[in-house]
Amino acid sequence: MDELSELPHELEELTLALLHSRAEVIRLREREQLFSSLLGSVNAVLWAFDWEKQRMIYVSPAYEQVFGRSAALLIAGYEEWRNSIYPDDMDYAAESLAKVLETGAMESREYRIIRADGQLRWISDKCFISQQNDAGQAQIVVGIAEDITEKKQLEGELQRLATTDVLTQSSNRRHFFDCAQREFEHARQFGSPLAFLLLDVDDFKQINDQYGHQMGDQVLQRLAYCGAAVLRRDDLFGRVGGEEFAALFPSCEPDLAIQIAERLQREVQRLSFTHEGKVFGVTVSQGLANLRGDDLSLDNLFARADAAMYQAKRQGKNQIVLG
Repeated sequence: MDELSELPHELEELTLALLHSRAEVIRLREREQLFSSLLGSVNAVLWAFDWEKQRMIYVSPAYEQVFGRSAALLIAGYEEWRNSIYPDDMDYAAESLAKVLETGAMESREYRIIRADGQLRWISDKCFISQQNDAGQAQIVVGIAEDITEKKQLEGELQRLATTDVLTQSSNRRHFFDCAQREFEHARQFGSPLAFLLLDVDDFKQINDQYGHQMGDQVLQRLAYCGAAVLRRDDLFGRVGGEEFAALFPSCEPDLAIQIAERLQREVQRLSFTHEGKVFGVTVSQGLANLRGDDLSLDNLFARADAAMYQAKRQGKNQIVLG
């Protein structure tokens, strides 16, 4: 009889326990849904990698959007990640991941990926060790990867604007001389030849006065194009003044330097311009200086090229003078 009287109390406790368990399940399910919703709304890719087994054990939903590849394939095989890396960045991406084992964390590593649709994207990937085994060895590396392509493009555009002459798209004065200084120091250190060329458009003021500044701009643009077409791959070319341009020829013997200057002179003479039915051409005066043992600074080389260019002007223009 006592056992029967206790039965309702046990049923009540069991019912309360079941209700509590059901509430806990509902709460956990809601938390899981919230967590999944948050992960789905984050643009960054969260990932976890088992270093010992060399396999990806987790990747967030954003992976397929950012990398443009299947998350299932990534989980199935680590090679899928390697296949997504731009070939030139593969060694860095792999080495920087391995370095996390030594440092415990990597503040940021940037590399390029190739999406399945062929798009090239920039990735910023921060990672750290989340778990170690009993021997203190790293087991799980976790990280967060973000698409920074737009940031990289903006940086590239800012760099271009900072180093490029807006009108002619050649190097601006500051960038040209910064690069020229490095080449000068290299030539002095290793005893390699170097040539500095200055050229100025003859009678440019008359061109502006007679045909207008818009035509003058066109002359400068096409002259810059001539420079880019004639010079060698590693040569420097830039606009260093209003109608004045400069070129630097690294590892260039004097005989070759004069050949390049003469070729540029001929190409400029071939240019033809038309304004209101009238056709005209342009010429340039050039000063060429080759590196000597007493050239202790780039300024010395520049000064000799500058003096030679003005001598070319005084001697009748449209010629090359060695300084």
